[in-house]
Amino acid sequence: MKAGIIGLQSVGKTTIFNVLTRGKAAAGPAAGRKMEPNVGVVKVPDARLDFLSSKFNPEKTTHATVEFIDVQGLERGKGQDMALAPLRTVDALLHVIRAFQDESVPYSEGSVDPERDRRNLDYELMLADIASIEKRMERLEKDLKKLKNAALEKELAYLQRAKAWLESEKPLREMEISEDEKKMVKGFAFLSEKPMIYVENIGEDQLERLRHPEALTTGNRPNTEHTIISGKLEAEMAELPPEELNTFLTDYGLTESGTERLIRTTYRLLGLISFFTVGEEECRAWTITRGTNAQNAAGVIHTDLSDHFIRAEVCHYEDFVKHGTMQALKEKGLLRLEGKEYPVKDGDILTIRHSG
Repeated sequence: MKAGIIGLQSVGKTTIFNVLTRGKAAAGPAAGRKMEPNVGVVKVPDARLDFLSSKFNPEKTTHATVEFIDVQGLERGKGQDMALAPLRTVDALLHVIRAFQDESVPYSEGSVDPERDRRNLDYELMLADIASIEKRMERLEKDLKKLKNAALEKELAYLQRAKAWLESEKPLREMEISEDEKKMVKGFAFLSEKPMIYVENIGEDQLERLRHPEALTTGNRPNTEHTIISGKLEAEMAELPPEELNTFLTDYGLTESGTERLIRTTYRLLGLISFFTVGEEECRAWTITRGTNAQNAAGVIHTDLSDHFIRAEVCHYEDFVKHGTMQALKEKGLLRLEGKEYPVKDGDILTIRHSG
């Protein structure tokens, strides 16, 4: 899974990227930052996998991962196609919005106004999509003058509707489209169509908000989430050894780090879940979309397992914790065989039986 980090200049975007990736990327053009994005891979924290690993003591434990791409700070109305290009391949966007006050960090937007900045950067994404749509429509109209084609006419009708939607100042992620239309336009990789997480970067005087994340709302906007993070606090936490981190969190009245909250929010937005494979060689977490059937889940492990799928031997993590061994689960009828259409659930432990 890939997530793109975007934001205006001086919002703490690269600080948050460094917190997530434990990296040392330079922030801003003044620090030598050019057009190339920062890229980092982050292990998805999962206490369930850690517990399974402690029980099976495998040679290797492999967490699921998220790849974060941090592009340079954007400027309103500057024409930013090159900066935005790396984002066309990501699964979701994280828009870091400045909510902290700090006179030592000048802000090109003047006053700090999270709602204004959210709206303004959405406009930049929508303008980029309008430009892409207009180019494609121009080619389609030329082709249709030469030869009538039902598929091209259908595509043109969608693009006309999408352009009108964008011109009403609404991102494509909020427009309802059919499954056929989703397949038809997948290759366009429209930026405002990508699921969005608005990430408010708060100051030390706002830390009370971290204790009440349930108060956040997106106003029921489709394909949208909203979370908060304190880049400065998270940077301090990133320097702590693991044994001191829980004490630090407790002192602030927190139950999880910003990294954990942000990744959990991303999974929820994209409808992702994790299942596990276990054994003496490896315990591993795998990421799939909620509702994926057992055969397709097997294909995530290896295509041969999907091609030669027979059955999936399934138990659930909570049952394993309660009873302690696979043999105990089998005796209680909690280790069962499922066919290819079984919808894999979050926390399932799978062993794939196959004929390959």
